[in-house]
Amino acid sequence: MKKNLILLGMMGAGKSTLGKIVAKKQGLKFIDTDRNVEKNNGMKIDEIFNKKGEKFFREEEEKVVMESMQNENCVIALGGGAFINKTIRDHVLKKSISIWLDADLKILRERIRLNKKRPLLNVKNDKLKLSQLYNERKDIYKLADHKIDCSKLTKIDIVKKIIDFYEKF
Repeated sequence: MKKNLILLGMMGAGKSTLGKIVAKKQGLKFIDTDRNVEKNNGMKIDEIFNKKGEKFFREEEEKVVMESMQNENCVIALGGGAFINKTIRDHVLKKSISIWLDADLKILRERIRLNKKRPLLNVKNDKLKLSQLYNERKDIYKLADHKIDCSKLTKIDIVKKIIDFYEKF
């Protein structure tokens, strides 16, 4: 029995996309915590933020992540802000293998530019907001067991690196 593999990092880093591929290749279950928060609440994340606020969302996120981590043999993609939560972070660092998927801000901006489902970026100067969020979060993200800079790598290369880290455990 192996520990769960946790993918963390900024929105647009590829946690869900890469997590699904890794899970399939490794014969593991894939869990996307953001999707589960949406399912549990019957609404998209931006709706939750608009109708119930960020505090409510973060409480729901914590419940979903802690629940997800009770499973075994899973690849779990965390929402961009989940690892900032100390309860979640402590649990992840103690019980899982965590990998920070990092990417250049320009690449992140490009990936999320067309996605209006990012409530924290639905502001006038989203370019500034994205770099602010990144700067606030990067020191916490770097507490993860491993870091992969995804900026110049193909999906296949990143998946290989993730699997290499995972199989070393």
